Amino acid sequence: MTRSMAIVVALGLVVALAAALAAAVPVAAAGEDGRVSVQARPSERRVDVTIGGQPFTSYIWPERLAKPVLFPIRSAAGTLVTRGFPLEPRPGERADHPHQVGFWLTYGDVNGVDFWGTSEAIAPAERAKMGHIREVAIDATHGGKDRGELAVRLEWVMPDASVALQEQTTFGFRGGPDRRVIDRVTTLTATGQRVAFGDTKEGMLGLRVARPLEGPSKEPEVFTDASGHATTVPVLDNAGVNGVYTGSQGKRGDAVWGTRNRWVALSGRVGQEDVVLVLMDHPQNPGFPTYWHARSYGLFAANPFGAKTFSNGKDHIDFALDPGAKALLRHRLLILGGPFSAERAEAAWKEFVAETGK
Repeated sequence: MTRSMAIVVALGLVVALAAALAAAVPVAAAGEDGRVSVQARPSERRVDVTIGGQPFTSYIWPERLAKPVLFPIRSAAGTLVTRGFPLEPRPGERADHPHQVGFWLTYGDVNGVDFWGTSEAIAPAERAKMGHIREVAIDATHGGKDRGELAVRLEWVMPDASVALQEQTTFGFRGGPDRRVIDRVTTLTATGQRVAFGDTKEGMLGLRVARPLEGPSKEPEVFTDASGHATTVPVLDNAGVNGVYTGSQGKRGDAVWGTRNRWVALSGRVGQEDVVLVLMDHPQNPGFPTYWHARSYGLFAANPFGAKTFSNGKDHIDFALDPGAKALLRHRLLILGGPFSAERAEAAWKEFVAETGK
């Protein structure tokens, strides 16, 4: 073989080897590199979070909402997993419970004041009797190769304009080819007076999901909140509606409501993607394992302080903070692609605990 022929053969082997490696190791698609960007836009009352250059979520505090929220939230494939109404309504979705927007933390009975059900749909005279959570400051925003953080300060404001609670919350954002992660670490501090969290089902860490992740409805229902406001949830077209709750204790569907679990998963198909949302409670949180206010109409909430309704009066929780006392709440929302697996959810919860301390 001549020298020139040998070079050609060698080059051919290099090309073949490169092709084989390319087939064995897929090129990362857009959004799979895990780099997190957290960009504050205070003039727009928002902080935008992207992963691998692709939109993930935004922390927003528009004047029309009574609390800051994360909205919208997407899977790693870009699928919207939160409901659009009332901020960005979509065809075919429900238009009930306008206070249930994105991903939030609040409560329905703080020294007798409702912070949960406040919305622009309530008459001004009634709304004046409710509390709201005020954005005070963005303390820090950090992006990075595989993690981003957002630290904020908030105030829980009573109807008389006094501040019942100061809140410090840090969000952690991560992602990969088939997952997105939101860690929420919240410290609530009582200011000036004792703060009691009344025993109500209206709380506390909530997520309102996209229509396909709801459970199919067979008849209209009426839900009454802690303030006596009734909301009718009508029967809609159930085409493509296939969400199923599964609790860590093994209960499924509507049976999860009112039970205590270290985690609850909501799984279903949204468009062309199988999606699993796993919301996790931490062993050091008050009331662990938390009760779950998980409704088939799309409310996915963990409530550590409400028990009477969930237990049919068998359990009661009296949780209060003296002036200056603090409550620490740690949770994780994991968004996975693919079908649900209880083993996978349990492993993810154990990972959460190992990363954040027992």
